[in-house]
Amino acid sequence: MKAYWRLTWAQLLLFIRNKNTIIWSLILPVLMILALGTFLGKGTDQFQLTLAVADEDDTTASRALVKSLAETGPGFATVNTTRAEGMSRVKQGDAQALVVLKRGLGERLRSAEGGDRGAGDSSALVSLYLDRSNPTVSQVGSTVIGEAVDRLNKEAVNYRPPVGMEVVNIQTRPLGYIDFLVPGILSLMIMSNNLNGVAATIASWRERGILRRMQGTPLKSSTFIAAQITARVLLNGLQAVLLILVAYFVYGVHVYGSWVLLLMFLLLGTLTFMSMGFIIASLTRTPESAGPIAGMISFPMIFVGGIFFPVRDLPGILQPVVKAIPIGYLTDALRAVMNEGATLAQTATPATVLTAWLVVSFTVASLTFRWDVK
Repeated sequence: MKAYWRLTWAQLLLFIRNKNTIIWSLILPVLMILALGTFLGKGTDQFQLTLAVADEDDTTASRALVKSLAETGPGFATVNTTRAEGMSRVKQGDAQALVVLKRGLGERLRSAEGGDRGAGDSSALVSLYLDRSNPTVSQVGSTVIGEAVDRLNKEAVNYRPPVGMEVVNIQTRPLGYIDFLVPGILSLMIMSNNLNGVAATIASWRERGILRRMQGTPLKSSTFIAAQITARVLLNGLQAVLLILVAYFVYGVHVYGSWVLLLMFLLLGTLTFMSMGFIIASLTRTPESAGPIAGMISFPMIFVGGIFFPVRDLPGILQPVVKAIPIGYLTDALRAVMNEGATLAQTATPATVLTAWLVVSFTVASLTFRWDVK
């Protein structure tokens, strides 16, 4: 037991004295959260849609419609212009869409108010010009303009819908993109530290003969591995707490679920990716080859693991891959515990999948682990 604690303490001292570990494991994740939180923290509030509005009718009704569009809400802005200038703005990217209110709009509305529905004339008096290759702008722009025109028509004919609808927000917590991002950064940190870190470290120790000299001592391999695991679990726990504290004090990110459950998933993720790192270290001879292989495995998982954006936004062809790798389940579990206050029963699926990955990876790592370069 004494050797175990001494090895654990020695490994922690190695972490502390290694400047690269401090920079890549502690400072970089904090800077990443600060940078992404500052520029993207407001999430969907960052969406901006500028409408160029050409009011060719210039009547009370058309001006009311222009005012209604201007008051749509945050993220929307209108620019009064002519048709030609507005089209130029859209093509140059200064505006995302052009709305043209054609002559005759006010007259037709007055006719409708007087009971004349235009004598069958249903020609469009409001035209929307936009680029359909941008699906977000296309969908949001069409919806906003369509609702404004529909509201104008209903007011003109004094329409009273017999059935109303209300929208009830079931999310009682004020969550933003930073709340989505922080659990993703935690997953990224755990994967990078353990998969990439263990693979490179163990391969380096083997190449330098450190593992061979340890094998020549009374030290048991189980003691060595247990000390490695303990030191990395403590390091990851410290990193996670530091990141969550930074996110809490700077951006107000909360942990709504159980801290015990959160730490359990951090431990599960650490052990899983550590085991994968041991496998890579065992299958390679030098740290120069272990690093690229670990990077080749971890790099794609950064983009398909739901770290920076929801996995549901990925193409359908990638969904089977997402459902097979551990990083997505770790990210989902951390996000569910932190943002939704999920319980162990509600996170049973990610817990089961991560445990299965851990058992398989640990078994393979145990069978392939080598003390020396053969």
